[in-house]
Amino acid sequence: MGSLGNITHVIFDLDGLILNTEILYDVAIQKILDRYDKTYTYDLKMKVMGMKYHKSMDLIQKELDIPITAEELVTESMCNLKELFIKCDKMPGAERLINHLRKHGIPMCIATGSSSKDFELKTHSHKDLVGMMEFTVRSDDPEVKHGKPHPDIFLVAKSRFQTPPASSANCLVLEDAPNGVKAAMAADMKCVMVPDPRLETIPPAHLVLKSLEEFSPQDFGLPPF
Repeated sequence: MGSLGNITHVIFDLDGLILNTEILYDVAIQKILDRYDKTYTYDLKMKVMGMKYHKSMDLIQKELDIPITAEELVTESMCNLKELFIKCDKMPGAERLINHLRKHGIPMCIATGSSSKDFELKTHSHKDLVGMMEFTVRSDDPEVKHGKPHPDIFLVAKSRFQTPPASSANCLVLEDAPNGVKAAMAADMKCVMVPDPRLETIPPAHLVLKSLEEFSPQDFGLPPF
């Protein structure tokens, strides 16, 4: 057992944790807001990170009081994102960690706030990493009734492992967003946060790292690198 737990199963977030997509959302949304002389501020971004996409666009529309509907914001931003997603890079340390856990037979999955359509666009050039996962849970999954910060997506993920974990405490969630951390903690799982360096208020997590390159598996009872 490691100093921070006895982990048997690992759940990865996608955006900003495995793939460097968060900056792409900034670009796509700001392109729309420029027409209305509005700014997609960092504080607003932190409020919506991890939410289901339509709900996040609804909050942006209300907070900035722009004269288009949330649905129009969703449609236009997704058009902007299509080309950007194909070019997204992997986050530092993600590939190394996933390969390591796969080598040692640790069950893994992805639990993401992305819809199935968005997920396919983002991972188009990263099928190798996705293929190492036992499964993925996405925001439009019918069993995910509420998005992050609610625990639904992580509890659904826990229930779908072929060999279920003994308890939620044996699951480790790797997240970058405050809402994702809150969801993991609400699911009674261990959580490592790799936040955006601009984030001023860090929600409670079991460990906070600057990068997945700093992650030491043995701290959680996993095989060391």
